[in-house]
Amino acid sequence: MRQHGRVTETIDELVERVAGGGVVVLSGAGLSTESGIPDYRGPSGVARRHTPMTYQTFTRDPLARRRYWARSHLGWRLMARAEPNDGHRAVARLQHGGLVDAVITQNVDGLHTAAGSPEVVELHGRLDEVVCLDCGNRTSREELDRRLREANPGFDARVAAVNPDGDVDLDEAAEAAFRVVDCTFCGTGTLKPDVVFFGETVPAPRVARCFALVERARLLLVLGSSLTVMSGRRFVLRAAKLGIPVVIVNQGPTRGDAYAALTVDAPLGRVLPALADRAVAAEPGTARVVAATG
Repeated sequence: MRQHGRVTETIDELVERVAGGGVVVLSGAGLSTESGIPDYRGPSGVARRHTPMTYQTFTRDPLARRRYWARSHLGWRLMARAEPNDGHRAVARLQHGGLVDAVITQNVDGLHTAAGSPEVVELHGRLDEVVCLDCGNRTSREELDRRLREANPGFDARVAAVNPDGDVDLDEAAEAAFRVVDCTFCGTGTLKPDVVFFGETVPAPRVARCFALVERARLLLVLGSSLTVMSGRRFVLRAAKLGIPVVIVNQGPTRGDAYAALTVDAPLGRVLPALADRAVAAEPGTARVVAATG
C-alpha cells in the first residue's frame, strides 16, 4: 500500500527492512532532481519538444548527429555543474555502513560516484565519458568540451530547457551553425557520449552483473524510478520472481508497485537522510567505518 504523509511511521518500516544489510539499490532520475537535473515523469518532470536521439539516427544521419552535439554541448555545461544531493550522500552512507552492497543506477550523471558510493553499476553509461564508434578510443567529456569550444567560437545559443540526459531544447538555426569534431586518436572516427541511446542495447556483461547483484540481494530498494521502461523494471521482476522483497521510494506511482512489499510516496531528499541516520546508527560495528570514510 502506498504511504502518503506518514513519514515517521514509514521510516520506521524502512529501517526495519534495511537493517541487516544485503540491500541492492536501483536508482532513477527522481534521485537527481534535487541536484537540478529534471525528471521526465516525476513532479518536476519536463516535456520534450523533440523525441530523444536514437542510436540508429545518430550513427546514420550526419545532420541529426550535428543537431545532437549542438544541443548536448550546451546541456553538458549545466550537467557538469550538478552536485550530489542529500539523497545521493545518504545512499553512500548506507554503503559505507555495510547495509547497501551495491547501487545499480539508470542515471548517466555520475552523482552516486561523486557522493562517495564505492560500488556503482551505471546501467546506461556516463555522460562525462566519450567513445569513438570506429576505433573504440575513450576520452573525457571535458576534453571534448574544450575541442568543441575551439571549433565553435562564440557559440552561446539560448537554452530553452535541459533534459535528464543532458540534451537541451535549442533553436534550429543555432543547431545548423554548429561544427562537430571527430576522434583525435584515429582521425576520422565518430564520437558519441558513452551512454546507451534509445534503440541501443545495454552491454550484455553489464546486464548480467546487475542480475547477479539482484539475485544475491536480500532486499531490492528502488529509489526515484517510475520503472516505466523495461531496462530498470526487469530487475524488479527478477527480484519478485525469486521472492526477494522490493521496496520502492518514489514521488508518484510506478509500474513496479504491484510487486513491492512497501511503497513510499515522499521526497527522497527527506526520506533517505533520515533512513541513513537511523539505520547506520542501529547497525552494530558500523559507526567506526562511517566515521573513517566521512
